[in-house]
Amino acid sequence: MGETPQPSEPKPAATILLLRDAPRFEVLMVKRHHQIDFASGALVFPGGKTQRDDADAAWADHVLGWERYDPVQRALRIGAIREAFEEAGVLLAEHADGTPFSSLGDLALRKAVDAGEAAFIDVVRDWGVRLRLDALSVFARWITPAMMQKRFDTWFYVVQAPPDQAAACDGRETVDAEWIAPEQAVSLAASGARTIIFPTLMNLRLLAEAESAADCIVRAGVRPLTPVLPWVEKREGGPVLVIPPDAGYGEVAEPLSAVMGRG
Repeated sequence: MGETPQPSEPKPAATILLLRDAPRFEVLMVKRHHQIDFASGALVFPGGKTQRDDADAAWADHVLGWERYDPVQRALRIGAIREAFEEAGVLLAEHADGTPFSSLGDLALRKAVDAGEAAFIDVVRDWGVRLRLDALSVFARWITPAMMQKRFDTWFYVVQAPPDQAAACDGRETVDAEWIAPEQAVSLAASGARTIIFPTLMNLRLLAEAESAADCIVRAGVRPLTPVLPWVEKREGGPVLVIPPDAGYGEVAEPLSAVMGRG
């Protein structure tokens, strides 16, 4: 008999939940391109795998909050901000005088950064701004189950979106950008009008417990961070996906068939 295959090592990833309160409490979500190999066609928060350049020590001069975080958190936060820039055109940064960056994200430049044709740090340096690592609050951490072929160790960050920047999809990884109330997104997923993968859906439900962006950030700051590594249990009605009950989501036992059906 052959040996049991070992689970693949999860790749570090970062996701950003951009929040606003006008006209109501909403979160920015983007629709994945149907040709993307992971979560194709799904409604997701901007995010993705971290890259080697996200950990470049040269970032020390181009971010706010460098001293507050260890190297892992620095790279994750830089990666989250980069992904928001690439996928939605929103840059969480400020000028040397402390004023927030408010220019529109140039689509050609965003695509060049995404393709590796332009270094994100060079863009930030040329614009004379510093990334706001200190503006991001940890919201959750999810690790893909060992049974999955592609695995990610994903940190979710929450932040109030800059009021003077308009979100727009990049047309490659994402084909639509949409501000949506968390409870509305949950309802659309339940009706089948939107495809939303399991971790995103759970975090939308958690978001929906807040009354505003500020309230959400306060809740995230006091909620104990329990990494969520789902596992499968066999129950009377069939296998279910279970997550730790102390992770802040309550008792969750989702039918495995429903989870796999969402991608």
